Amino acid sequence: MKKKWLLTMLTFLLVAATALAGCGKSEQTGGEKTEETNKPTTLVYGRGGDSVGLDPATVTDGESFKVTKNIFDTLLDYNDGDTSIQSALAEKWEVSPDGLTYTFTLRKGVKFHDGTDFNAEAVVFNFERWANGNADTFPYYGSMFGGYKNDEGHVIKEVKALDEHTVQFVLKRPQAPFLKNLAMVPFAIASPEAVKKYGDKFGENPVGTGPFVFKEWKRNERIVLEKNKEYWLEGHPKLDKLIFVSIPDNSARLNALLKGEIDIMEDLNPSDLAQVEGNKDFQVFKRPSMNVGYVGLTVTRGPLGNKLVRQALNHAVDKQAIIDAFYAGQAQPAKNPLPPSIPGYNDAIQDYPYDLEKAKQLLAEAGYPNGFEMELWAMPVPRPYMPDGQKVAEALQASFAKIGVKAKIVTYEWATYLDKVAKGEADAFLLGWTGDNGDADNFLYALLDKDSIGSNNYTYYANDELHNILIEAQTVSDENKRNELYKKAQEIIKEDAPWIPLVHSTPLLAGKANIEGFNPHPTGTDKFTKVQFK
Repeated sequence: MKKKWLLTMLTFLLVAATALAGCGKSEQTGGEKTEETNKPTTLVYGRGGDSVGLDPATVTDGESFKVTKNIFDTLLDYNDGDTSIQSALAEKWEVSPDGLTYTFTLRKGVKFHDGTDFNAEAVVFNFERWANGNADTFPYYGSMFGGYKNDEGHVIKEVKALDEHTVQFVLKRPQAPFLKNLAMVPFAIASPEAVKKYGDKFGENPVGTGPFVFKEWKRNERIVLEKNKEYWLEGHPKLDKLIFVSIPDNSARLNALLKGEIDIMEDLNPSDLAQVEGNKDFQVFKRPSMNVGYVGLTVTRGPLGNKLVRQALNHAVDKQAIIDAFYAGQAQPAKNPLPPSIPGYNDAIQDYPYDLEKAKQLLAEAGYPNGFEMELWAMPVPRPYMPDGQKVAEALQASFAKIGVKAKIVTYEWATYLDKVAKGEADAFLLGWTGDNGDADNFLYALLDKDSIGSNNYTYYANDELHNILIEAQTVSDENKRNELYKKAQEIIKEDAPWIPLVHSTPLLAGKANIEGFNPHPTGTDKFTKVQFK
């Protein structure tokens, strides 16, 4: 009787272990193999923080976009290694000679994950939904398309379905990066029926047309996606399951990779690079740099409203020392709000040199000879441009103290941090940006134009001369002219100093040696459609 009981228990435990495969260690996920190839079919991706929400139109954080990129499709997409445009839900498109009318022919036979049809009316529904919102509900829409439906600067005049598989956009004025904007993750097409069904809870019940279907979300732990067996790209995706797990500490995440609990990790500490490179069981991935890490100086708050104060704080930061301490050579000092890889970058600009005496002089001119007190907000999660926000904040705190500025370090949970910063509640804050589309507009207009206040312009900086330049740069089609305008814009921003640009980093990722088809995208959002195990 006892032997039979033991046999029964062993059988039960074996079944339970099999059922848990794919939910924890990679050895277990590796146990889920196709009969044809005997290869693992579940990939576990370790990241630094959880998503804020899974409706891509309502969020601004990269952790949300990482996941939604795989649940949803956009009308157009970027090519695998850069931000050039390729077809996606739209197979082809035509642009009128005046640059005001865009006509898209949509892919036929595509269905949303809930079984409803993707068509032109679905596209119209999504754009109408966003255009009728505001900076609180759909922050990216306003910063990319000049505001919302009743705003003077709103670029889109009309979106209409010409027939079931043809949709047309009519613009009020030309917008040079319009096609690249459409490929951005926030403008992925959601199921209208699911949006109506779930309402405010759609961000917890996302339904798109993408390569993976949403299955489960355990907050601050994991998000589970499963293969879309009806995906329009034949033979894809290669994986059966994609799991995003949250491990906030970079070293703990590396340890999870080395122990086989995850298959890929992001934000590898630069100091750990040699350890991974020297291990034949793993490989290092370097994401092409298209980012900036910065200190935002909210211009509506106390002494920070004075340009001389902001310039003084710029002079008080030793950027190279920060890079040496926290980036192990995998970054370069930033002097502009956009990285050198973006067309229109102004390399002629001279950065504020690290000069404490000059900083004190400027503070005295501004009326603060003895300095002042402020809050410095530190990011609670590692990001590609900011591997350790707390330590960087402490280094800045020490630097500011040398010129009499007492900075109290403050932090919040990530979603709360972003919400409060967006509302202008921080004095100085650490943040950064990874470019969405490879265009200077996506840095300068999205982050520093007055139209973007309340969405991605967290410093509440507004300059009418800058605004006019950025709108003109959107309107002209001549790339040389656009680049000259953007260079002028960077001169204005440098003088007004709403930021302390800190670094442009080379983000490091690590993964198992048997992973293929994973090519980190410069935008920071990766589609796992083609990823598989060897």
